[in-house]
Amino acid sequence: MLKVGIFGATGYAGQQLVWLLMNHKFSQIEFMASNTYAGKEFSEIYPNFKNRLDSKLISIEEAKDKIKDIDVLFLALPHGKSADLVKLSVENSVKVIDLGADFRLTNPEDFLYWYKMKFNYPELIKDSIYSLPELKSKEDIKNAKIIANPGCYATASLLALAPLVKNKLIDLNSIVIDAKSGVSGAGRSLKVGSLFSECNESIKAYSVGNHRHTAEIEQELSLLENEKITTLFTPHLVPMNRGILAVSYANLDTSKSLQEIYEIYKDFYKSSYFVRILDSLPETRFVKGSNFCDIGIKIDTRTNKIIVISAIDNLVKGAAGQAIQNMNISFDLDEFQGITTLGINI
Repeated sequence: MLKVGIFGATGYAGQQLVWLLMNHKFSQIEFMASNTYAGKEFSEIYPNFKNRLDSKLISIEEAKDKIKDIDVLFLALPHGKSADLVKLSVENSVKVIDLGADFRLTNPEDFLYWYKMKFNYPELIKDSIYSLPELKSKEDIKNAKIIANPGCYATASLLALAPLVKNKLIDLNSIVIDAKSGVSGAGRSLKVGSLFSECNESIKAYSVGNHRHTAEIEQELSLLENEKITTLFTPHLVPMNRGILAVSYANLDTSKSLQEIYEIYKDFYKSSYFVRILDSLPETRFVKGSNFCDIGIKIDTRTNKIIVISAIDNLVKGAAGQAIQNMNISFDLDEFQGITTLGINI
C-alpha cells in the first residue's frame, strides 16, 4: 500500500486527485494540505465526500514534517509554489509528482521567459522527467525522482501531433494548434474572467501568442524530431465545466492516404491503453471524467493539410488521472489501476 500525501488538495485538480485515489486499490491518503482551508474537514469543502472522507486538512507548513513518512507526494499548486517542496521530497527520498509547472521545462532560461520567474534549483533537473507516459520510456519514469506532470493543453496537443512529427509526415514549420478548454482549467481561485456571467453565452481566445503551455509543446515535439520546432498555439475559453478539444493543423509532407496515416497512428499507440484512435470525430463529452484521449484525423486534399482533433478531460488525463498513471508506472503497478472509468457522456 502506497502512502500518499497531497499538497493543494482543495483545488480542482487536487480534489479530482483525491476522488481518483479513493478508488485506487494500492494507495492510502496519509494527509491533505491546504493553507486556505487548514483545520476544516475535506467534506466541508466538497460535500460529495461526506461520510467517505471527512479527514481534516492541514497547513502546508504542518505537512512538510510529514513528507518523510510517505512514499509519494503529489503537488497540485500554482507555478512557483512547488520547487521548495520538491527539493524537500528529494532530500527525504520521496517520489514527487508535480501537477504544476515548476519542473516541466528542462531549460531554466525557458522557465524565466515563459513564467517570468527564476528557476531556483537547476541542479534538480537531472533528477526529473517530463512525463507524458505515452511518449516516455517506462524505465525512465520509474528511475526519475521527480515527475513533471504535463499541462492539459500540452497533453492534448502532443498526443495529437507526436505520430506526425516522429514519422516525418508534416512540414514542421506549419503547425497550428487551436484549442478550447472548459472553465475549470483556470483553477478554483476567484477571477473575474471565470465568473458565470463573464463566461456563459460566450467564447473567447486568451493568452494569444504567449500561452505558457506552448513551451512544453515545442520542447517535447523538438525532442521527437531532434530539431527546434515552433508552433502557433491559441487557447480559448468555452462555457463548460471541463474538457479540452484541440484541433491541430499542419501541411502534409507525404503522399500517404488517410487510411495509411490512421494505421500509423494505431501502430504508434498500440501499447497505449488511454489513447483511442477513432474513425469518427472526438467530442469532449465522451471523455468527460475519464483518463482517455480520443483522436480523430481528417485530410483536406484541396489545401494539402492534415487536421488532427484530440479530446481529453483537462482535470483527469490533463491533470490528476495522468498523475496517477505516472504513479502506477513509477511503482510497477498496472498502468490503468484506479483510472479506468469511462466517460460520463451526459
